[in-house]
Amino acid sequence: MTTQPQRFTVLLVPAHIANGGGVGAEDSAVRSALVEATGETGASGYPRYSGQGIVADIDPETRTVEALLVDGEELDYGLVARVAA
Repeated sequence: MTTQPQRFTVLLVPAHIANGGGVGAEDSAVRSALVEATGETGASGYPRYSGQGIVADIDPETRTVEALLVDGEELDYGLVARVAA
């Protein structure tokens, strides 16, 4: 039996850094949020997590952010969402 993580830390990182800028995501994040499982499944089909103004559908196996809202809006261009290691 596998259990899904109950919380993740989501980092919003400038795309040029996330794509090999040489700086770690934790050090370069412009925003971070601790999100907790809501018990719901998002439109993406993955579990939904929410907290601190961020709502994210996260694949718990790969730790990939599949869908994201920041303060009720889509993510700004030039930013990417990462799950902290």
